[in-house]
Amino acid sequence: MDKKIFFILTFFCSIVFARNGSVSGFVHDAANGEAIIGANVYIKDLNIGSSTNHSGYYVIPEVPPGEHILITEYLGYKTDRRTVRLHENEELKQIILLNEEILQAETIVVTADSLPTIEKLYRKPISEISLNSKQIKRIPQVAEADLLRSLQTLPGVLPVSDFSSALYIRGGTSDQNLYLLDGTDVYNPEHAFGLFSTFNTDAIKQVNLSKGGFGAEYGGRLSSILDITNLDGNREEFEGTASISLLSAKTTLQMPIGTIGSVSGSIRRTYFDVTIAEYIDDIPDYYFWDGNLKAFLDLDANNKLTISGYGGRDVLDVIFNNDATEQLGFTYDWGNSTGSIRWTHIFSPQLFSNFWFTASRFSSVFNLDEFDVHEENDVTDLTFKGDLEYHITNELSSRFGFELKSLQVDFKQRFPNGNVNVENNPEHYVGYLQGIWQPNSRWEVNAGVRFNYFNSDKDFQNLAPRFAAKYRLTEKINLKFAAGRYYQFLHRIPRFIAADIWTVSNRFQRSSASNHIIFGFQQELLEDLEFEVETYYKDYSNIFAFNQNFITEIYPEYYVGDKPVYTSTDGLFNRGNGESWGVEFLLRKDLGRLTGWVGYSFSNTRFAFDTINNNERFAPRHDRAHAFNLVASYDLSGRQEDPYHGTWHVGANFVYTSGQPYTEPGSAYLSSVAPGDPLREEYYAPTVINNIRFPAYARLDVSITYKKRFRHLSLEPYLQIFNIGNRKNIWFLNYDFENGIPKIDEQYMLPILPTLGITVRF
Repeated sequence: MDKKIFFILTFFCSIVFARNGSVSGFVHDAANGEAIIGANVYIKDLNIGSSTNHSGYYVIPEVPPGEHILITEYLGYKTDRRTVRLHENEELKQIILLNEEILQAETIVVTADSLPTIEKLYRKPISEISLNSKQIKRIPQVAEADLLRSLQTLPGVLPVSDFSSALYIRGGTSDQNLYLLDGTDVYNPEHAFGLFSTFNTDAIKQVNLSKGGFGAEYGGRLSSILDITNLDGNREEFEGTASISLLSAKTTLQMPIGTIGSVSGSIRRTYFDVTIAEYIDDIPDYYFWDGNLKAFLDLDANNKLTISGYGGRDVLDVIFNNDATEQLGFTYDWGNSTGSIRWTHIFSPQLFSNFWFTASRFSSVFNLDEFDVHEENDVTDLTFKGDLEYHITNELSSRFGFELKSLQVDFKQRFPNGNVNVENNPEHYVGYLQGIWQPNSRWEVNAGVRFNYFNSDKDFQNLAPRFAAKYRLTEKINLKFAAGRYYQFLHRIPRFIAADIWTVSNRFQRSSASNHIIFGFQQELLEDLEFEVETYYKDYSNIFAFNQNFITEIYPEYYVGDKPVYTSTDGLFNRGNGESWGVEFLLRKDLGRLTGWVGYSFSNTRFAFDTINNNERFAPRHDRAHAFNLVASYDLSGRQEDPYHGTWHVGANFVYTSGQPYTEPGSAYLSSVAPGDPLREEYYAPTVINNIRFPAYARLDVSITYKKRFRHLSLEPYLQIFNIGNRKNIWFLNYDFENGIPKIDEQYMLPILPTLGITVRF
């Protein structure tokens, strides 16, 4: 009897679930056809829905047959409401086009169907910040609009100086960040001076920054993920922008490819070397160029093809002592080139996939001619990977994928006492699986695992578990938690100013590892005001620092003449461990005449390296106990979205941080080669490493922009002033002797840097 009841219930359930269908499709911008990432698509009154992924795709499984109202919402666009009729077992496809919404006033109207700010906060993963193209353009432009420098205004994200746009996130070093451009690894995304990055703001569609606790689909780095998607291109009409200023010139063009796709491209060039550098001695001779091209092809309803490429090169010539008879300096040029082919395929409404073939190359050449030092570092990366999403039910879904990576990493150095020639050709194999469970409207649980097999001259195998949970405490408060283990096999060892070294894990340098634990609190204070608090703890094992005394501690493999040649990394680096912990506060406003955010973070980072500082822990160069940021943009005209009448916008960025640590000399002495030799050199004996801190860093940037739209084009002249107070923030100290008396010479970061420019949109 029990068996009969069981079979009857099973048969009944199969009939009930078999009747349900699904609603799926893509969400696009009606004006240009760009896929919209992160739009909310749901069925009214059924309390079921989805968000669009990086391809703009959504799916709502297990929709009962009948007539329903399908609602699609996205910030800055008019809500789309449509009636759909679903038959039994039907796989209904709906392509949704959203139109921009003109916001005429400060008042925000929330309708009964609208998803409030707290819903957006709830759906966002912990420690993640997402910016779409419109939000990126609202970021105040100071000196020059730049993504990485804008991210440095967020709590937990710091630069090491004005002369670098590298990100140091929650105590981690810059090599611990994974940069993805259209799915391709970018190994050195920084241009010099911290004013520009590899990522041209005009070409960007979507940015996701995860400061920690990221899921199993990401790996290979210890600290963060910066995932950037460039514009696919306007599928409706030709569109372009062009900008020129005292610092740079750039243009971005988009156009349709018949009826099957679109193409976009941009190119940029700076000219520091022929403008500002001619009049300010503190600005080195420097320029860079870069460009990207992307094509999107809509092959059919279930297949899309995207082809993307990027290339760029920097040239830097630094002279430290312009007034000296014998000038001391260096030259350094570096660049990236990337390419990717992505195939998007929908196996079924519930099974969505992306497959990539990517190629990336970073190369650098460093010369210190006065000391006969020449250095080259090259990284070549060929990758094939896949990422698949399977929506089982509205409560349960999964994500799984793989990655096959072939690397070639070379480091060559010539110096007076010998040569270094290190070559590595490792392979990295990855598989991952994670499940997402939403038992009710209050809970979401995400658990996964990532498997790594790194095949170098020594094999590394490990499992990296990940876990995250969200809980909706009240209608306006969310609680979040994340924990995970992370591994890194490719390392970039930072050194003074430039010429960082890329190397890989091998029998001398083990894989780096880190554990993350993060707690988060989110609250919607008003409909347009978000408040977030996060506290975190991270530990590090097997991190590496360049061994300044390597020449006395390593043995050559062979000799060329009387010069030794070193072919392994044994002795080149010091191994270490560390930990970081802190708390971050963020108050953010995205709508109205006044937009921006206020951020504060308290953090503590300590590293310990073998043979350094007696193995005692110390604060690394990028450690700052306190960091405060205020970013604001204000519409002076009161017509925020009425550019035909002309609008004025004022932007400001204020930053204050604790001073950086440094090591001061404890004593100094003079020495000569032989007794009585009048040519003597000074030498310094250090005290405890990084035991003193520079004065606090502070800087205020401002911008003024006027926007005027005409029939077929718009003009945006602007004035931007970097470091308007001309504050002399210390970069480093030079110690010297004059008449036997020690003298300290302070070297400062960037001075006041004004620029005028104009942007033309057509």
